[in-house]
Amino acid sequence: MTATAGSPSASVPSPERLAVPRTGPDRGTVPPAIARSRPGREFVRTAVSVAIVAAIFGFALPRFASYGSVLSSMSAMTWPQALLVSAAAAASMASAWIVICSVLPSIRLREAAVANLGSNAVANTMPAGGALAMGVSWAMLSSWGVSTADYVLYTMVSGIWNVFARLGLPVLALLLLVTASRPGAGLIVAAGVGLALLTAAAAGLGLLLRSESFALRAGRALQRMVAVACRLARRPVPPDVAGRLPGFRGRASALIAARGWRITAATAASNLTLWLVLLACLRGIGLSQAQVPWQTSLAAFAFVRLLTVLPITPGGLGITELGLIAILTAGQRDGAQVTAAVLLYRAVTYLPPIPLGAIACLTWRHAPALIHAKPVLPQPAHQAETVAAWSSDAGLRLAGQVSPWFVVGRRRR
Repeated sequence: MTATAGSPSASVPSPERLAVPRTGPDRGTVPPAIARSRPGREFVRTAVSVAIVAAIFGFALPRFASYGSVLSSMSAMTWPQALLVSAAAAASMASAWIVICSVLPSIRLREAAVANLGSNAVANTMPAGGALAMGVSWAMLSSWGVSTADYVLYTMVSGIWNVFARLGLPVLALLLLVTASRPGAGLIVAAGVGLALLTAAAAGLGLLLRSESFALRAGRALQRMVAVACRLARRPVPPDVAGRLPGFRGRASALIAARGWRITAATAASNLTLWLVLLACLRGIGLSQAQVPWQTSLAAFAFVRLLTVLPITPGGLGITELGLIAILTAGQRDGAQVTAAVLLYRAVTYLPPIPLGAIACLTWRHAPALIHAKPVLPQPAHQAETVAAWSSDAGLRLAGQVSPWFVVGRRRR
């Protein structure tokens, strides 16, 4: 008898088992990237992250404004302003769920919400928690019937689109900023770098999807790069990464042809709604268009998004705040109001996923029928062969190593 997803005997992986590889054609393997970690290395990462965050909040931010003046600026907000900020934050959160649904059409919005919130809670609370957050989302999605092949495809495609958005935002911000003021040298350089990388990345992806010979050469180059990265990280080198690339190429081509415009629109909306939260906080604190033009806020947002592409601290904590405040106060603006607006923006985007993610994980673990009431049926034989081919260490190790740098869907701060 096949257990349903809502029954006590359902095959729902628990958070305690995330580090245990599970194999099988209908489930695949939990990403090995989260299976083992070195205690010494994790301790150093944690210590470095804590030191950076403490230095920024303890010494750097008070140079712009005292925390007392920040609280005074926040307390001066009216209820309509607070509701506007809350609505913008809720829309930004929901836009991330739509991105997941655009890449995984078999996943419903409430399932995407649970996976996003659960993994976001991990990513926002643990240093370099991208790999573990990936394991949380994989455990949830696989319990709802998402195959290993589909999950690897989702991870890579959504990650690539997220990188495209981060590289393209500075270019868009520069074009809009010239209508309000003279852009600074930093934004011009960031826009130039972003445009060059975006052009190269888009051209490379196009060649990868259209040219089999280029895909083979790229696969061999990728195998060498992964080998070097694994040696530096003192991790086993995944076998035959180049051999997996043609399979990914075929599946990615089909997905992009069928849903490319949906993925692009959802990714763009996700990034822009996150910026709208920052703009709502600036206006809610009382900074007018004359004091902080929306073009300037978009430029600051784009620059910091590009700056925090590497996960140095959980969710870019500290680095994002310092970068935004430094850019927005560069014109001798009110430091207290700008600092209050930025800290409010970070509070409403960074903190809510933590308790909501804990609730999501508990619901998925103890009341799965509230999320997914349909039984997870075994996959047909031809799908099982495809999943088995992708469930080797190579495909998932590659996704596990690359996804934290892509800041996939979940870590958008």
